[in-house]
Amino acid sequence: MTVVKAVVPLLVLLALLGGLPAAAQTPTQPGGLPTMLPPLAQPPPGTGGFLGGVPSGTATSEVITIGVIDAISRAIQHNLGTLQAEAALGRAEGARWRMLSELLPNVSARVTETRQVLNLKAFGFGAPGGPSFPGLPDLVGPFNVFDARVFVTQSVVDLSALNDARSASHSAAAAKLTRQSARDFVIHVAADLYVQALAASARADSARAQLETATALYKQAQDLKAGGLIAGVDELRAEVEMSVEQQRATAARNDSEKAKLQLARVIGLPLGQPFTLDANLPELPPVPTDLDQAVEQAYRTRPDYQAAIERVRAAEATRAAIVGSALPSVKVNADYGEIGLAPSDAKGSYSVAGAVQIPIFQGGRTHGKLLEADADLRARRAEADDLKASIYYQVRTAFLDLEATSEQLQVATRGRDLAAQTLAQSRDRFAAGIASNIEVVQAQEAVALANEQFIAAQYGYDLAKGAVIRGVGATEAVLQQILGGTR
Repeated sequence: MTVVKAVVPLLVLLALLGGLPAAAQTPTQPGGLPTMLPPLAQPPPGTGGFLGGVPSGTATSEVITIGVIDAISRAIQHNLGTLQAEAALGRAEGARWRMLSELLPNVSARVTETRQVLNLKAFGFGAPGGPSFPGLPDLVGPFNVFDARVFVTQSVVDLSALNDARSASHSAAAAKLTRQSARDFVIHVAADLYVQALAASARADSARAQLETATALYKQAQDLKAGGLIAGVDELRAEVEMSVEQQRATAARNDSEKAKLQLARVIGLPLGQPFTLDANLPELPPVPTDLDQAVEQAYRTRPDYQAAIERVRAAEATRAAIVGSALPSVKVNADYGEIGLAPSDAKGSYSVAGAVQIPIFQGGRTHGKLLEADADLRARRAEADDLKASIYYQVRTAFLDLEATSEQLQVATRGRDLAAQTLAQSRDRFAAGIASNIEVVQAQEAVALANEQFIAAQYGYDLAKGAVIRGVGATEAVLQQILGGTR
């Protein structure tokens, strides 16, 4: 029983999770025992790769111990999902500056020095095929022209460029919020896989303990058979049960190693780095208890929902930019510099020109762009509404699971204790010769099932607590609180 208790302190990790089904909804593995590998929640829009990571560092032969906070920190830095979100934010910031440049002054400078010979007839001096003007040769030069000049272009009125800049700003804000949502989600992924690795390790320990019990019972059956106290079938039955426990122990050990490998990939450990897990987990703050307040908090704080709203605003600004492209725009072009035959005799000169551009006919281009923008805007609004509904159902489901799994945990704890007592009494009855080992085998199976149900119930209870925290958008805030406000 001490092995199973190692799974109990799952509080912090699973509180950082969310969107996973509770124990009552988990699928089963062969033998009818519940499994602890439910699917991950849906990642934030525009991101991916959360089950991948970029290995960092050099592997050593020393076995290192990785705690849950260390695993989360490594995942935030090296997980492929967060790296992709960072890259998306960089692209969005670049697009914002590019659109903003259309509204800011465009200043450039140019310095030229030219040596040239001119044909005056090519510029209309003199009659074609005849002589040039009296006193002027056909060719003038060679002579130098030096020109140093600064050019400025400024948009005065351009509704299309203004709304393009607004759209890019909203897109950049959405990318920033998506990055935050990606960080929250990668905390969820890393914590989930850490817990699954802990649970798989606890299952392996539990299976090993049950194998030791089955081996001891087989030896006891051999001794009783040798003393003529039981029939041979009892010895065979004990050997079969020992073989079953051996298979379970092998499968559990294999699952434990694979769970650690998956965790290592997500958090970006060096390839081949041996490590162990730390079962000492910090405590969690209390979770919200009022459903309506939790839902309202989620709408205010969930970065994925706020990012969806920003994408709607970006689509609205894009549509306004298309409308603005059909309206007149005003620009001013100016230059100032010095020009002369040489730098020493150059004189100052300048020019200022204002231009009004009026679109008249564009062959249906604006109408086509408007149709595309309207479709994109409808899609963005539908996505935001869908996400809002999804948040409501996530939070509501987490509250239901929290209540249900709390009751399941109480029942599973009692069932585990009763199964252990039943096994002890069955062993005593079998040793006393007043019962066959059918009771013992059945009691062993009951203990195995009770242990699995206890682990699944504990997992489901803590998972529901984590789903509430993630559902209201407080994942990283809780992590900050656990770390004392440090990153």
